[in-house]
Amino acid sequence: MSDRQMTLIAFLQAQNCSNFPASWRHPEAAQDFTSAAYYQRIGKTLEAAKIHLAFFDDRLAIPDIYGDDFRVTMREGIRAAKLDPMLCAMAMGLATERLGIGVTYSTTYYEPFHVARTFATLDSLTGGRAAWNVVTSLNQSEAVNFGRTEVLEHDLRYDRADEFIGVVRDHWRSWDDDALRMDRETGLFADPDGVRRLDHEGDWFRSRGPFTVPRSPQGEPILIQAGQSGRGKQFAAKWGDLTFVIYPNLEMGRRQYADFKSYLGSIGRDPDQTKVAPAVYAVIGESQAEAEDRYAAIQALAKPIDALVLLSEVLNFDFSTKGYDEAFSSEEMDGISGIQAFRDRVVTMSGRANPTVGDFVEFTRRGTLNEFPVFVGDAKSVADQMEEWFGTACDGFVLAASHVPGSYEDFTRMVVPELQRRGLFQTEYAGSTLRENLGLPALHV
Repeated sequence: MSDRQMTLIAFLQAQNCSNFPASWRHPEAAQDFTSAAYYQRIGKTLEAAKIHLAFFDDRLAIPDIYGDDFRVTMREGIRAAKLDPMLCAMAMGLATERLGIGVTYSTTYYEPFHVARTFATLDSLTGGRAAWNVVTSLNQSEAVNFGRTEVLEHDLRYDRADEFIGVVRDHWRSWDDDALRMDRETGLFADPDGVRRLDHEGDWFRSRGPFTVPRSPQGEPILIQAGQSGRGKQFAAKWGDLTFVIYPNLEMGRRQYADFKSYLGSIGRDPDQTKVAPAVYAVIGESQAEAEDRYAAIQALAKPIDALVLLSEVLNFDFSTKGYDEAFSSEEMDGISGIQAFRDRVVTMSGRANPTVGDFVEFTRRGTLNEFPVFVGDAKSVADQMEEWFGTACDGFVLAASHVPGSYEDFTRMVVPELQRRGLFQTEYAGSTLRENLGLPALHV
């Protein structure tokens, strides 16, 4: 019996496929992703298994940088249809009672007051179960959708995001916990002394207040962040209650986990109060042979074009302009403005300062099931693999789906009971709020 238990998170998309872009091609994939029932079914499955949190990834554009055209994206269904994740999350939240509900929102294309009110409302309507996955946005197509001509430079996006989160949290904290009275006998609705104006004037934002939403049962939403290198790592360490990471393998995961936990301590944060969870896939069968057959069949759904389209999207570079074995110039490498952790990983793992297109495909594994570590086997084998990672490389896992809803149904039916038998995963929720269930303190004002 373990003294520590895993944090388990479902990685969702409000779109036609899961994180695995070929998932919609799977013969068992549900096709009603435009319906509320789709998200409600997933939420109920996850909650029945006591999964801590479901969070929705998002990008504010479809992939259209490859060939400067959206047609291949539409034809192949490469994340081709994207709904507003906040509304999908709300549908899921109202169909569940304990499952945490997280949504990705950008600090680049919204205003702090809007984000503060949206998430405070989600938090209140779900009884204190909301989480905000903070992203700075990286994609040129997102910029033009919002009337911008270019993406803000990498470090400046984080400078702006620091101020953005500070404004959001100050709005959340501008109401005292007991400011709302609703006392009919005295006629006092809210204590005026328990609500404050913000009057923020910074380098990037101005926001006056007062805020419009009272405090929720958990105080304020959980913050999720995915920065892994350089400025992004500093940002994640400063703000994140939960840090979402991508590790190419266990060895690198252990190094990065130890480094990040050490860094948290160096800036005065309790390393145990920030959960680190890598994205993984699990392909499960009743036997090892059945799982391996399933894995091979799922892998066969991916197409080379998936990788090239998605690499173009996250690196803001049109991969159709280079041959597969053609190296990037130093100038092109310096000009990559997307996810710098992807670029850095390819340079490190290829051993080349000027990798080729093929190196990017091989070492990011973008568009394939192997973009994240894959645990393949029967329930015992998958639990063994998760246990090997747990504690030395992570505090839990972000579970991506090879197809929906089957991946979540298989995992919750087979692997969760095995983890529970080992004492590695909860058999009941600790409380009613997400902070309680993650073992984090409520925040009071």
